[in-house]
Amino acid sequence: MIKKLSKFIGEYKLQTIVTPLLVALEVVMEVLIPLVMADLVDKGIYEGQMNIIYKIGIELVIMAMLSLFFGASNGFTAAKASAGFARNLRKELYYKVQNFSFANIDKFSTASLVTRLTTDVTNVQQSFQMLIRITVRAPLMFAFSLVTAIQINLQLAMVFLIVIPILAFGIFLIIRKTHPIMKRTFKMYDKLNNVVEENVSAIRVVKSFVLEDEETDKFKNVSNTIYQNFSTAEKTMAFMNPLMQLAIYSCIMVVAWLGAKIIVNSNMVALTTGELMTLITYSMQILFSLLMVSMVALMLTISKASADRIIEVLDEVPDIQNPSKPIKKIKDGSIEFNNVSFSYINDKNKECLKNINLKIKSGETIGIIGGTGVGKSTLVNLIPRLYDVTEGELKVGGVDVKKYDLDTLRNNVACVLQKNVLFSGTISENIRWGDENATDEEVERVCKLAQADDFIKAFPDGYNTYIEQGGTNVSGGQKQRLCIARALLKKPKILILDDSTSAVDTKTDALIRKAFKEEIPNTTKIIIAQRINSVEDADKIIVMDDGEINGIGTHEELLRTNKIYQEVYESQVKGSDSNE
Repeated sequence: MIKKLSKFIGEYKLQTIVTPLLVALEVVMEVLIPLVMADLVDKGIYEGQMNIIYKIGIELVIMAMLSLFFGASNGFTAAKASAGFARNLRKELYYKVQNFSFANIDKFSTASLVTRLTTDVTNVQQSFQMLIRITVRAPLMFAFSLVTAIQINLQLAMVFLIVIPILAFGIFLIIRKTHPIMKRTFKMYDKLNNVVEENVSAIRVVKSFVLEDEETDKFKNVSNTIYQNFSTAEKTMAFMNPLMQLAIYSCIMVVAWLGAKIIVNSNMVALTTGELMTLITYSMQILFSLLMVSMVALMLTISKASADRIIEVLDEVPDIQNPSKPIKKIKDGSIEFNNVSFSYINDKNKECLKNINLKIKSGETIGIIGGTGVGKSTLVNLIPRLYDVTEGELKVGGVDVKKYDLDTLRNNVACVLQKNVLFSGTISENIRWGDENATDEEVERVCKLAQADDFIKAFPDGYNTYIEQGGTNVSGGQKQRLCIARALLKKPKILILDDSTSAVDTKTDALIRKAFKEEIPNTTKIIIAQRINSVEDADKIIVMDDGEINGIGTHEELLRTNKIYQEVYESQVKGSDSNE
């Protein structure tokens, strides 16, 4: 794990190496200062030698300034190194997610990925900073102070050696009880983020069903679980401070009492007043170092869970990758399915598509119709390799799609999926997702094809109208037409419209299909629709049922031969008649 994460230190190696060195120098200063203070008391103040007091005083000021300089410097370098490490790690995670196929993304919930990119990376960042600072400082301070204390007086130093195991055992028990609670709590953040994301993204549905109170209760339940876990952990952690104070003050009392006896009995030969002060200072340094080590150990064990979750994403291998020698040119928009089957979980007993055989000529308009959940969207998602076929072969332009360069394939297959997504920015910027170098004339042309030009120009700012995140300030039909225009700007060889005119009135739908027929005759068009009048003019209509092709033909042929198509047609005709 450490090896995998350490490579993200990258260009911050110098700061990562320099920080422990600066920490070590700071510790040396802090350990030397009490020794010099002992000389100040014993040789200066006790003997009344002002020249020694001045000399040692200047030395103390210099050492204090050096300690301050080293401390500030290692704080700066550690902050820069840890922030840079987190930036590189977060960047790599984000790029990794961008390369995931739909199947990879299905393994992680959106909320979980957000938590891993934020909370988990922050935990690892804090641990990294502790690792290069406190993990160096605490052991060095502990070792230097203990060794120096033993050199001053072994008898008094034995007090530390007795108290340290007792304190260490108490801290161990606290950490042992706290760690599983904290680990469990951090996992609850996934659920909390999921509740928030679900509620905010579906806020219109929540309000339309007047379920705000239920959603609030759902959030409260998760939030309270996190609160209770944190409270339990904090209550346990609260014993750390009194335990530490008990150890420190006990040490000070015992050291002061025994030290005073030694000073009096030996007439300051075995131990001086300054040395006793130094030992008292060292007692605090030793015990605080032990506390710091325990806190670092707790943080590292907590962040291990975060690191494991991060590595899960980093180790995830994208299911869909470029071939070793990809083809970067697509001849035409012809499509061929040869015995294609597909399962989301790669289980032959749970296939969504079964034995699909289909040939589509370049430039044809194909309609796909069928009930909900019969595999219509799944079928078209295979064409741009959003998923890979489980069995069989899928060809575009006469070549297996797995042999194409992914960018080339997806740039030639434009999809307008069921869920229409617009991004915050102007209308023009959203349309230019299809081609960032497109001219204003090209943008306007595709908007006219998608029947979007009129309503765009009706806005006060026209094509510079700002679209809110998710397109909340435009209607469903407007959003669909903008997404169609965006897809057309790619000038694809294959255009897939997955129920993309459902929010558009029948007149506008007809105008869009007419524009497609006249303006992009060489583009293969696949239209998935619920309304028969959206596909009745297609060259071929495919009727799907239970993951299989139930029938293929023109509108007239299917009306004569296909029972499912007849039922759909009759229900829609009767529905329209009753509405009239």
